[in-house]
Amino acid sequence: MKQQKLAAVVSAMAFSVATMGAARAQDKSVEVVHWWTSGGEAAALKVLKDDVVKRGFHWKDSAVAGGGGDQARTVLRARVAAGNPPDAMQMLGFTVNDYAEEGLLGNVDAVAAKEGWDKVVPAPLQKFSKQQGHWTAVPVNIHRTNWIWANKAIFDELKLTPPKTFDELVAMSGKIRKAGYIPLAHGGQSWQDATIFDSAVLSAGGPKFYKQALIDLDPKALGSKTMEKAFEQMLKLRGMVDTNFSGRDWNLATAMVYHKKAAMQIMGDWAKGEFEKGKMKANVDYLCFQYPGTEGSFLFNADQFGIFKVDAKQAAGQAVFASAVMDKSFQEKFNIVKGSIPARLDVAMDNFDDCGKKSMVDMKQALKDNTMLGSFAHGHAMPDAAKAAAVDVVTKFFNSGKSPADATKQLVAAIANSK
Repeated sequence: MKQQKLAAVVSAMAFSVATMGAARAQDKSVEVVHWWTSGGEAAALKVLKDDVVKRGFHWKDSAVAGGGGDQARTVLRARVAAGNPPDAMQMLGFTVNDYAEEGLLGNVDAVAAKEGWDKVVPAPLQKFSKQQGHWTAVPVNIHRTNWIWANKAIFDELKLTPPKTFDELVAMSGKIRKAGYIPLAHGGQSWQDATIFDSAVLSAGGPKFYKQALIDLDPKALGSKTMEKAFEQMLKLRGMVDTNFSGRDWNLATAMVYHKKAAMQIMGDWAKGEFEKGKMKANVDYLCFQYPGTEGSFLFNADQFGIFKVDAKQAAGQAVFASAVMDKSFQEKFNIVKGSIPARLDVAMDNFDDCGKKSMVDMKQALKDNTMLGSFAHGHAMPDAAKAAAVDVVTKFFNSGKSPADATKQLVAAIANSK
């Protein structure tokens, strides 16, 4: 029934957009669909818009706000069904693979070869950027998801230091609540629940277990006592949030840390973009540290722009757009504003703040140690169908607080039924 409803929505939207762009002028323009609409995100995107314009092309902005990209993906499906895809679309992980397998993506191989992308883009990203040897997507950044962001004034006031273990985090949260602050700022949306589950699984079992469970989808790992420990962490994290968390957008949770209402937030480093936009400085106004138990590992989420098959006359605009995204200067400027780090390994770290520098150093070490792992929550660990089934289990558990053992069994069943 749920799939039928979604199909009906997509069909209706396809009809409504069938005439949009049908007579799109084949001028020097690039249409980009994205969901970067928060303050920090919009500021970062402007860097790319300005660069494309400087290169002589008009930027046609098609922003679809909300849902961590869920609404944008629904709109994209409708446009594809109507035969009216954009030139480029912001995508995450396995979504790129899915569209490529359907034969809907073009490529920018000529630009990639000319500019030597194979040598500078980390291999874990190329798994999603390249399909059957073709560059079907362009990586714009690398986000790390196993971060905790903290209000330094609260930590200083209560004489707190970043926790090294999960038990220390729990004890610290008790002190924070006793002092009148909310320990953990969180938004009750499924993708945000999944984001903290990322770190809980890594913390409970380490990088080898994370890979076995959430990337390899090993039933034994998924149904293990270690997975129960991850759900136990989720249960304790649930006790750290305020009662009004349901439905809250992530950037509003970040604002709670910014305004000293909450001490911490578990979120990808796009949260740093909000702090930077608010003139807060790393290690002066806010702290960044890894979720306890995940040190040495790098959970990543990389925004990519999928390149669609469109009228051949648009190919020049797509090539210019792709080159602009991968430009070293742009990668530096954009990621400083966005809070992320470059999708290229050859960008200097001098102008990045302390959190950005740490992220760049940690990522290169994780590449050597084979502990740079795709984020489950953000589509880089498992195919979309399995991810959707797992997220449903995680968010239901987080909101119900039922048995970790039962949740573990439900996770195994959900993954098995998704295949």
